[in-house]
Amino acid sequence: MPTLLRIGPYRFFIYAGDREEPSHVHVERGNDIAKFWLDPVRLQRMGGFNRTEIGKIQKIIKENQNALLRKWDEYFNS
Repeated sequence: MPTLLRIGPYRFFIYAGDREEPSHVHVERGNDIAKFWLDPVRLQRMGGFNRTEIGKIQKIIKENQNALLRKWDEYFNS
């Protein structure tokens, strides 16, 4: 599970088996985990986070979208 980014309590990562899906990132904090598509940025699955926190996470992803997409491409296309 390569970590692409860490900001505050959040870890943004991918699974090696994610290659066949559109670009996305998993986000975890403790036992909570969510999945966001990266282009366009939108929530795919919400696991334990409340709506306010999901909004905060989505904002972080939008602010780092280019870097996350670049890291996705580097991992799966290198």
